[in-house]
Amino acid sequence: MDATALILDFGGVISRTIFETHRDTEKALGLPPDSLTWRGPFDPESDPLWAAMQRDEISEREYYARRTAEVSAMLDAGWTEMSQFIRAARGADPASIVRPEAVAAINAAKRGGHKLAILSNELDLFYGAGFRDSLPLLGEFDVIYDATHTGILKPRARAYRDCLEQLSVTANRSVFVDDQMRNIRGAKAVGMYAIHFDVTRPAESFAEALKNLDELKERDNAPP
Repeated sequence: MDATALILDFGGVISRTIFETHRDTEKALGLPPDSLTWRGPFDPESDPLWAAMQRDEISEREYYARRTAEVSAMLDAGWTEMSQFIRAARGADPASIVRPEAVAAINAAKRGGHKLAILSNELDLFYGAGFRDSLPLLGEFDVIYDATHTGILKPRARAYRDCLEQLSVTANRSVFVDDQMRNIRGAKAVGMYAIHFDVTRPAESFAEALKNLDELKERDNAPP
């Protein structure tokens, strides 16, 4: 029986988005309430920069670089990297940003005998190199493929193929979950099952991913 795998993006899928934690961020940084008004996917019409990113006019990294610069200016912090913003906003309790729905889905996939991987463009770039050691959940994954180090970003086909090769899983035996549609299209192009993660409905998105994994197992058990 060929191996199967659940492959997850990190930011937005496993972790709550920075948009969801604005009030906590303001407290951590000593900013007045409601200082952070950009809402990304939760209110795209009021966030023109997010809309530009969705149209591929700027990259995801560029979006967050600009937001980092804005917050840095508020604090006169002199930040030059997203990881500095993230560590200041979330560094005290990394586990608090993890979605409970993600933990439940990861545990369910493990119980089902599926392999697990993270396929991220910016895990260490955004969160800092020491972040992995502070989050025991990451030890559950068989592979962590991070373009911070490879330089091969989704939606390039090679990013997905390299991750699958490290897992020893074929594309049609994997379920990939990401909150950016461009990355979903990239996964489908190499033959993966792909679920567009709705950050406003995380439980439903994980349920769909687990259903896809179950269907892969059912095919294995189906009579010839």
